[in-house]
Amino acid sequence: MHLQSLSEHQVLVFWSQLLVILAVAHGLMGLLRRLGQPPVIGALLAGFLLSRSALGTLWPEGWNWLFPADPRQEGLLLGLSWIGVALLLIVTGLETDVALVRRLGRAAAYVALGSLLLPLATGLTLGLVLPDAFVASEGSRGLFALFLATALSISALPVIAKILSELDLMRRNVGQITLAAASVGDLVGWVMLGTVAGIARSGSFAWQDLLLRLGLVGIFLLVAFTAGQRVIDAALRRARARGAGATGALGVAVLAAVATGLASHLVGLEAVFGAFVAGILLGRSRHQESEVFARVETITGVLFAPLFFATAGLRADLSRLLDPVVLSWGAIVLLAASLSKFAGAYFGARFADLHPREGFALGAALNARGAIELVVATVGLSLGVLNPESYTVVVLLALVTSAMAPPLLRAVLRQWPGSEEEQERLARERRHGENLLVRPAPILLPSHGGPNSLLAARLIDLAWPEGTKVTVLSVGATVPAQDVARVLAVFQQKPVEHQQARNRDPRATVLEQAKLGYATLVVGATDRRVEGRLVSPFVDDLIATSSIPVVMVRRGAARGEPESAARFRRILVPAIGTEPGRAAQEVAFGLARKLEAQVLLAHVITAPMPAQEFAYPRHTWVRERAGDGRPRPELPEAGRLAERVVQEARALADELGVATETAICLGASAPVELLSLVREAAIDLLVLPANLRQLSERPFLGYGVEYLLDQCECTVVVVSVPPGWRRP
Repeated sequence: MHLQSLSEHQVLVFWSQLLVILAVAHGLMGLLRRLGQPPVIGALLAGFLLSRSALGTLWPEGWNWLFPADPRQEGLLLGLSWIGVALLLIVTGLETDVALVRRLGRAAAYVALGSLLLPLATGLTLGLVLPDAFVASEGSRGLFALFLATALSISALPVIAKILSELDLMRRNVGQITLAAASVGDLVGWVMLGTVAGIARSGSFAWQDLLLRLGLVGIFLLVAFTAGQRVIDAALRRARARGAGATGALGVAVLAAVATGLASHLVGLEAVFGAFVAGILLGRSRHQESEVFARVETITGVLFAPLFFATAGLRADLSRLLDPVVLSWGAIVLLAASLSKFAGAYFGARFADLHPREGFALGAALNARGAIELVVATVGLSLGVLNPESYTVVVLLALVTSAMAPPLLRAVLRQWPGSEEEQERLARERRHGENLLVRPAPILLPSHGGPNSLLAARLIDLAWPEGTKVTVLSVGATVPAQDVARVLAVFQQKPVEHQQARNRDPRATVLEQAKLGYATLVVGATDRRVEGRLVSPFVDDLIATSSIPVVMVRRGAARGEPESAARFRRILVPAIGTEPGRAAQEVAFGLARKLEAQVLLAHVITAPMPAQEFAYPRHTWVRERAGDGRPRPELPEAGRLAERVVQEARALADELGVATETAICLGASAPVELLSLVREAAIDLLVLPANLRQLSERPFLGYGVEYLLDQCECTVVVVSVPPGWRRP
C-alpha cells in the first residue's frame, strides 16, 4: 500500500492553523473567564472570528492561505477536532454519576421526554411553514421538516457538559438531570439523524430500517453495560496487576473509547456517543486510576476542546444573515426553538415535582445546542436537505443558544442552593472529598469468618459512606459458608461482592488484590497476640507490605459478640495533628455519627515541664464538655498548642454533627495517660493512629500502640498508614 506523504507546505499550513486557532481560542477563553462567562463560548467565538465570513472578508488572501480549499488539509484539522470531542465526552462520562441519575430517574425521564417532544413538534411545524427559499432545490418539504425537527430537538452534550463543569454545577441535581436528559436527547437525535439521512440518500422511508436501527442501538447499550463493563474491568485490573499505573489505565481508556466509538458508528450513531458511553463504563470501574480523569481533563481542556469548538465555528458563514429575510426568519426559528425547549424541560420538571427554579435551569441548559448543531447542519447541507440560508439559520441557533445558557443558568440558580436533600448530599460529598481515609472509595476486607472479621465488617458499614464498594475476600483453607454469609449480610447500604482466595498463600493473594484499585484494607485481628509478633503472621505481613492504609480491628477483652459494635457509646481518639491522626478521627467520627455516640478527643503533653507550671495537677485530666460553661484554666505555651490541635479536631467533629468532649493531659507517657482515660471515662472503643516502621522481623507501629493493644480492655481500632502514602 502506497501512503502519500504531506508536502512541506501542507505541514506548514497545518501547524500555522493550530497556532492561530489555539492562540485566538485561548485569548478569547481568558477574556470570557474574566467577564464571568464560561470559556467554551470564547472557543466557539474564535471559530466564528476566523471563519470566511469574518477573517475571510477582512483579509481574503491571508484566509485562503491559512484555510485552503484542500480536502487533505481540511481532513487534518477535522480529524483532530473529532478526537477533541471524543476526549471531552470521555471526561463527561467519567463525571456522570449513574447511581445519582438512577435515583433521579423519574425526573430525568420526564425532562428528557418534554425537552424532546415539544421541540420536535415545533421543528415539524416550522419546517412546513418556512418560505421555499430555505428549502434546498433538490430536497422535499417533508424531508426538510423532519431535518429541522431533528435539529431543534437535539442538545449539545459536549457544550452542556463543559458549561456545567465551568459553572460548578456538575454535581448538582440539576446538572446530573441535565446530563441524563441530554444523553437521551442525543441518542434519539442521532437515531433520527441517521434515519433522515438514510431517507435523503435512498429517497424513501422504510419502517423496517428504523426498527432495525433502534434494535441495534438497544443491543449496543446492553452489550456495553454488561460484557463491555466486564472487559474494561478486566483490562484495568490487568494494568494494575502489571504495575502500569496511570499510564496503563490511560491506555485502556483510549482503547475503550475507540472500540465503543467504532461500535456506536456501526449501529448508526455518531462515534463520539460511544466515547461518552466509554467514559461512563470507565468511571464505574473500581479498578480505575484516579489520575486518569485529571490527565484526560487537562489535555482536553488545553488542546482538544478549544480546537474542536473553534473548528466547529470555523465552518459557518454568517454573511447570509445580512439578508433581512434570512435574519427575520432566523430570529423566529431561534425564538420558537428556545421557547419549545424551555417549555418542554420546565413542564417535564414540574411533572416530576422539581422546584420551579430547577425547571427553568434545565430549560436553559438543554437549550444549548452548540457544536453538535453545527454537525447536524453540516450533514444536512452535504445531503442537499438544507441550503446555505437554512444552514445559516441552524448555525445561528447553535451559537446564540450556547451563549444564552451560562448567564441564564447563573440568574436562575443565583442564591438558590437547592433542596435540603441536595444541600446535605453536596455537603457530604464535599466532606468526603476532603477526607483522607473515610470516602466512597473501594475497600478490601480479608475475612476468615471469625468474630473479628464480622466486627470489621460492621465498622465499615457504620463508618464509611453509603455506596462504598466492598469486596469480602475469603482467606484460609476452609471458611464456613455460614460465617461468610454473616459477614456479607452486615452490609445494608453498600454494594458488596465475595471472592475466594484460591492461592495457597492467602497473604500473597490479599496483597495482590489490594493493588487492584482499593483505597483501604480493613482486617480483623486475632483475639490473642502471637508471641514475638505485633498481632499474628497474617496481619503483620499485611500491615508491613500493604501500599494502602490498613485498618485493624480487635475485640475488647470482654470478647462480646460482634453485634456489640452497635452499642459503642463512648469513643476515644487522640488529637495529634498528623495525617494518620486525621484518618483515625474520620473513622471515629463516622462511627459516632451513625451510632449517636460521644467522642472524647484527647491530647497528651509529654514535654518536660514542672507540674507547678501547669494550671492543674499532674495526674488529673481536664475535660471540657460542649456547652458546660465551666471556666477554662490559663494554660502555658505547651498547653495552648495542644488546645489548638484539639480544637481543630473538634471543628471537624462539629461539621459532622458529632458530640465531643476534649481532654488535655500532662504525663510522662502518652499511652499510660490514654489507658487511664479509657478506664476513667468508661470508653467502649479506642481508635489509634499509627505510622508504620519496619523492624527486621516484623512491622512496628510504635511502643504506645503496642502497649495499648496489650493492656486495653475495650475494642481497639488501629489505623496504620504506610510510609510516604498520600491520598490519591
